[in-house]
Amino acid sequence: MAGGEGVAAATAAAEGSEPGKGGNYDGKCVFCRIARSEEPGTALLSSEYEDLACFRDCRPGAPHHYLVVPVEHMGNCKTLKKEHIPLVKRMMEVGKAVLHRNNFSDLNDVRMGFHWPPFCSISHLHLHVLAPASQLGFLSRLFYRINSYWFITEIKSLLSLHGGQFSGEQEIRVNSPFWILNIPSEEMARGLMKRTVCAKSIFELWGHGRSAGELYASLKNYPVDKMLPYLQSDSTYKIHIHTFNKTLTQAQKIKKIDALEFLPFKGKVNLKKPEHIFWILEDYGMDPNNVPEEPFHLYFGRWIADGQRELIESYSVKKRHFIGNTSMDACLSFIMANHGGVKPNDVVYDPFVGTGGLLISSAHFGAYVCGTDIDYNTIHGLGKATRKNQKWRGPDENIRANLRQYGLEKYYLDALVSDSSRPIWRKGMLFDAIITDPPYGIREATRRTGSQKETDKTAERSTENHIFVSSSYHLSDIFFDLLKFAAEHLVMGGRLVYWLPIYRPEYTEEIIPRHPCLKLISNCEQMLSSHTSRRLITMEKVKEFKYSSSQAPHGHVKSMLIISLGDGSLSEVTRRQ
Repeated sequence: MAGGEGVAAATAAAEGSEPGKGGNYDGKCVFCRIARSEEPGTALLSSEYEDLACFRDCRPGAPHHYLVVPVEHMGNCKTLKKEHIPLVKRMMEVGKAVLHRNNFSDLNDVRMGFHWPPFCSISHLHLHVLAPASQLGFLSRLFYRINSYWFITEIKSLLSLHGGQFSGEQEIRVNSPFWILNIPSEEMARGLMKRTVCAKSIFELWGHGRSAGELYASLKNYPVDKMLPYLQSDSTYKIHIHTFNKTLTQAQKIKKIDALEFLPFKGKVNLKKPEHIFWILEDYGMDPNNVPEEPFHLYFGRWIADGQRELIESYSVKKRHFIGNTSMDACLSFIMANHGGVKPNDVVYDPFVGTGGLLISSAHFGAYVCGTDIDYNTIHGLGKATRKNQKWRGPDENIRANLRQYGLEKYYLDALVSDSSRPIWRKGMLFDAIITDPPYGIREATRRTGSQKETDKTAERSTENHIFVSSSYHLSDIFFDLLKFAAEHLVMGGRLVYWLPIYRPEYTEEIIPRHPCLKLISNCEQMLSSHTSRRLITMEKVKEFKYSSSQAPHGHVKSMLIISLGDGSLSEVTRRQ
């Protein structure tokens, strides 16, 4: 949830009115109906303002869990602007008033906030009011995240992989490296951290606040019975301090630690090998040129586990035996494997395998991997090298050697020379995940077998140099073929993860290729320049593929603006119906 104070960012988005309703009304919106007493199962609570409605959440996350909504239809919190700050303040007033009427007055133990898109199931502005925050329905976990750009979707995928669910009570702090997440168990929290490369650490959150006083009050309200197992006299501990965007002197750190003397620590301090480690975390914002004197937010919690950031260095492309011009960065490779929900004994396929960088990350998580590529030389590790000061590839530069380098050769099935526009696989569901980076025609050409006249004859291949007669392979066809292949060959619940090039000034979600068998799970942007980017698209198979000779070709690829082959100009991909 994004905090109520950080909402100076959006505009009211009305979705039309119905005659006789007055103002903006959306008959399909459940909150519009509730606000007008049209949902008999939901009772309205008293509100000091006629333009605001208040009612209980149907899935409470705390003993007191209320929603405050505008009576008129407004979009989610992303659509707010500066002029809506008074509205948000009035919504918070209503929330405080309903708590007071229900005999709850400790405002230091209240959590209010909005869900930040896309993590709001109803696109009608609604403020969550939860109390007491110290008794939320799930265990609170605090992530310290690196590269928050990808963090939310990676954690969602990993939660699903470990049998969890992204709860409606998550608190997303967009402009902060810290995120409060509710997870059912510590075991699941450790499982997440064994996979994530975006989160640095996870802690059991004991208290937090916008000032030292609020933090101390929050800690005093944390249930003592939850603290005691880690504060016993026969245990050892130490306390760390981490400040984001600011450096403290040792004297300042000691002073902050000493201020926690009210906590019932009974064990001994052990700085080398403590049984329990506690952290004070202070957030001084994201602007290194404007560091405040006091932190924006403070947290205290028990360390549970660290993420897998070291994988980025140990699997660095710079150290890899076999690389090419477009070998995928190690961090992004692991993020893609996590988005794909890759797990032990899965079968993962890359139809544009190249030098096999995406196979390595999947194999690291215990999946069996295979791939195809139209480039004979790349598959067999032949031809010119891409490394500086190396003219030709060595005798053992190939995909298998890459997996052998990391002790993962046992997970390698094979890599074949094949044209993705003419699949070689038998019909049926074969793969648990398809993870790939299709060529865009910039650093790697988009090719398929066939003559320049686009005949349907079988492609010829020279027996000496193994070079196919090839023709251009338009991006619209690449993505149509990819989605159709995924719909046909993924198991139910299997995931397709791929990159889509975008021309940013013309981008809308409508240009994302769709298929009736695949559900869009996430859509993350990586900016390449002010005008171009690529998006990491994750889709899940939710419907069985039906083979039909009458099925129209290219039936579900929509138009999109992309960069054309090599010259930097723009070309529009034709809309297929």
